[in-house]
This record gives sequence, structure tokens and C-alpha cells, in this order.
Amino acid sequence: MGKVNVIYGSTTGTTEAAAQKIAAGFGVEAKNVATATAADFADADLLILGTSTWGAGDLQDDWADKLSLLEGADLAGKKVAVFGFGDQDGFTDTFCDGMGILAKTAAGRGAEIIGKTSTDGYSVESSVSVEGGQFWGLALDDNNQSDKTDARIDAWIELLKK
Repeated sequence: MGKVNVIYGSTTGTTEAAAQKIAAGFGVEAKNVATATAADFADADLLILGTSTWGAGDLQDDWADKLSLLEGADLAGKKVAVFGFGDQDGFTDTFCDGMGILAKTAAGRGAEIIGKTSTDGYSVESSVSVEGGQFWGLALDDNNQSDKTDARIDAWIELLKK
């Protein structure tokens, strides 16, 4: 598969914990976007990017501050997978929008987005994180479906490895 970099932004620690579990599945260390450099985006064959969504569809603060690193990366020929946390009951129209923002930004830089997942089992009306009936990546909801988080992460890691 080549080199895998897992980069996340986390405010409460939830996204960080998921990033660490995902990184461990690939035998790598997760990196906080707050301390990331342009090289972290350039030197990977597979980038796995994680964020939570805040307010009415806003990126997590560290990602908002460092999105320029992703916007400036040449991702042609690279694979990118995204995961995100949100609250599907409180924010059905912006659930995991942050993840969608990262995916669309990466796709705009030439990346192939992999790891899309079904919206089955979620209550989402509309969201930047959904396209063609699928999430851009792995959508997680620790507010309402925390009992499903670990199994969803495990299944997604296996999907990405294929």
C-alpha cells in the first residue's frame, strides 16, 4: 500500500482517539493537524484525514487554521480517505460536514477519494458529507451511536486495506 499518514483535528479528544485507532490499524502514528507540515501531506501514498464538525457545519478549529496545507498539496495520484464525527440528531442537515469539506478539498487537489460508506443506519437529511447516497468517508456519531463506533472503525480499516 505504501506510506500511510493519518492526520486529524480534535477538540474534545474523540477524533484523536479514533485517529489513533485507525493509525494503529496501519501500524503508524497519527498526527495532529495543529503540528502538521506540508510534507505530511506530500509524502504519503494514502492520506487518512479526520475531523469533527462544529456549529452549523464548520471544520474543527485546528483544521480551519491549517486547511491551507491541504489546499496547497499536490495530491495527484494519491489516495485520500476521510472520517468525521458529528451529531446526526441535532444537526441532520450538516452532519459530518467537516469530513465532506476535507474530501472535496482533497479531490480538488487531484486525490482519489476512497473509503466511501453507506448512509444506511444514519438519519441524515442533507449534508456536504454525502454524495450519491454515500458518505465521502466514515461518518461517526459518538453522541447518538457511540456503541457502533468501534465496529464501524474496524470495518472501515479493512475496507481501506482492500
